Amino acid sequence: SGSRSRFDLDEFVAEVRRARAESDSQAAVEEVLARTVSDPKSVILALGEPRKAGIHPLHRSADLTIINVVWAPLMILFPHEHAMWATIGIYSGREDNILWKRTGPRVEAQSAASLSEKEVFSLPQDAVHSVANPIERLTGAIHIYGGDFFDTPRSEWDAETLLEQPFDLERARRTFEEANRRFEAGR
Repeated sequence: SGSRSRFDLDEFVAEVRRARAESDSQAAVEEVLARTVSDPKSVILALGEPRKAGIHPLHRSADLTIINVVWAPLMILFPHEHAMWATIGIYSGREDNILWKRTGPRVEAQSAASLSEKEVFSLPQDAVHSVANPIERLTGAIHIYGGDFFDTPRSEWDAETLLEQPFDLERARRTFEEANRRFEAGR
């Protein structure tokens, strides 16, 4: 459906929903997201300049979640899985992902991917990754999940021991809050 001159959230959600219905839904969603983040200024005009780290839902249904994720400077989120595919597009800043492989109850680092503004990265359903914002400013990213991100049981791995445990969304939110406090204190 061509390029937009201005990012419109409702139109974007409708376009992602149509892509989600295609046979290779993740590839179709990735294409929509790549087109969207190719114009970061338009995304920022619609969503606002990132000001505070957090998990900001834009759309949620049983088969699709779209989140505006804002990472605080130098923030790190422990290894975790989504138990569904995910596609990430950066509209401001940078996001580094370490991809992990399961080794029994633990994980070990396998590879990494650095994403900069205008770049898109997809994770398969069984991926385990951790995320870091390696720069000293906020990073804004649109994360799209092929399911209900907030209501799907999944695992995370302890940052020190790398042992598997149930994913704790409230703990993840606290990680964002602590990163915000460090960011605000450093301003």
